[in-house]
Amino acid sequence: MVKLTLRDKESIQEAVRRFRKLVERSGIKKEMRRKEYYEKPSETRRRARLRAERRARRGIRP
Repeated sequence: MVKLTLRDKESIQEAVRRFRKLVERSGIKKEMRRKEYYEKPSETRRRARLRAERRARRGIRP
């Protein structure tokens, strides 16, 4: 959960900007997009497998 406390003499625009950054950093937007549509478990496993293969090809470890 993202909490934002207003600072002294902070405008609404600045607070909204800070809130958007907090939401972006916390990963809420990414998760919402991912859960927007139902995905079959087989599709989830397939995507994870392909992602792991790409990572292995590049030589990057998690």
